[in-house]
Amino acid sequence: MNQPSSVREDPQSVPQVLTSDSSSLLWMILPVFRRMVSRLGEPQDLEPWRHAIIIGGVVVLQSCYWVRLRYVPLSVPFRNVLVGHLLLFSSRASFFFGGAFFSVVFFRHLPELGVLPPFGQAVTKGITIIAVLFALFCYSLELERLGKAIEEPSTERR
Repeated sequence: MNQPSSVREDPQSVPQVLTSDSSSLLWMILPVFRRMVSRLGEPQDLEPWRHAIIIGGVVVLQSCYWVRLRYVPLSVPFRNVLVGHLLLFSSRASFFFGGAFFSVVFFRHLPELGVLPPFGQAVTKGITIIAVLFALFCYSLELERLGKAIEEPSTERR
């Protein structure tokens, strides 16, 4: 399999990019989440720059995830059950926000809206939300893979 030379030289760079991108994505979405919770049923306009950063973050997160999954073997720097458990816990906790965001949008916010947005805008916002949730899900899977690999005895993992 061909892989970029920079990835071959430092296989840990992909998980680092995944973690920093996932963190920045959550940082960008948190103000939107707060507005939505405090103003249920009011239409929420997303600033164009914030929307662009969120979409860019999703693209980077998905790109890194699939490149790592396809081309870069999981690199385990050490073995430790406690660290493995902490990573597994982090993988579950990393998706708490995604689940909460989904619940607020679809079960609390949408039913309170007096008027639904235009069809095209609704589809765009819906696709963005699903893309963000899927990106966060993929990140949680990557943390889970790493946690399991750190817990287990040495074997080649992918």
